[in-house]
Amino acid sequence: MKISNTFNNSSTITGFILLGFPCPREGQILLFVLFSAVYLLTLMGNGSIICAVCWDQRLHTPMYILLANFSFLEIWYVTSTVPNMLANFLSDNKLISFSGCFLQFYFFFSLGSTECFFLAIMAFDRYLAICWPLHYSTLMTGRLCTNLVISCWVLGFLWFPVPIIIISQMSFCGSRIIDHFLCDPGPLLALTCARTSAMESFWAIISSLLLFIPFLCIMGSYALVLRAVLKVPSATGQRKAFSTCGSHLAVVSLFYGSVMVMYLSPTSEHDAGIQKLVTLFYSVGTPLINPVIYSLRNKDIKYALQKFLKTQK
Repeated sequence: MKISNTFNNSSTITGFILLGFPCPREGQILLFVLFSAVYLLTLMGNGSIICAVCWDQRLHTPMYILLANFSFLEIWYVTSTVPNMLANFLSDNKLISFSGCFLQFYFFFSLGSTECFFLAIMAFDRYLAICWPLHYSTLMTGRLCTNLVISCWVLGFLWFPVPIIIISQMSFCGSRIIDHFLCDPGPLLALTCARTSAMESFWAIISSLLLFIPFLCIMGSYALVLRAVLKVPSATGQRKAFSTCGSHLAVVSLFYGSVMVMYLSPTSEHDAGIQKLVTLFYSVGTPLINPVIYSLRNKDIKYALQKFLKTQK
């Protein structure tokens, strides 16, 4: 693996070097094959949910419309990192342009922000369905569902542009080598010429707000759901209510658990290996696992997928 170390003057910046997962050439090819398969499976899994919801009229309800939008988001989320990662596996210099680095930076964090908001409104939808079943259709109207979806996308893409633009205007010194497989704020700020404690604090604040505001909404929704379910007299009714929320809670646990380890744990600031593994899990692993969770635990999705596949034969 040939990595040039020619970047020394901040005035002649042309790009960065993403180290990714350093290993011999044979290992790089093996990783290329592995992540290509993961990427294709992710596209197929999330795409199948979108097709099932679009094809089956019975699934044209707020819960499944939100799920289809979430799957669409997951496709773009994984696409913001994996194609460039695959190209780097076959590249000798591992170079990413300055503009390419910050475009990836922006889209990766914007799509991640959108995912946080989507998980929150999906929890809100389950709260309305379980706690207000008789009024659900009048509360969660098609118009409200559409407005919630649009709000998630808009808020997600407006959350990080200001700090990302500020970071892009900073001067970078040294080798320009980023010990990561994507352009992440920690390694980027470490390459700036001057101390960036103010920007680091600002980034920590807006990241914490992004994580905790939706997370508190999710926990609040499920606390109310739990209270309502425990009041249900029959065990069958309780199991049905819990099964309705089980898939979403599993997805929330996987995503938030890994993201919080990454951005709120002090140890993640020191170990590049842990950074890569945790980032890999929530950026590549969860978009792969989520369709499996939703399809395995949801009879309507499984039935719609089976019918859809039969019609394609």
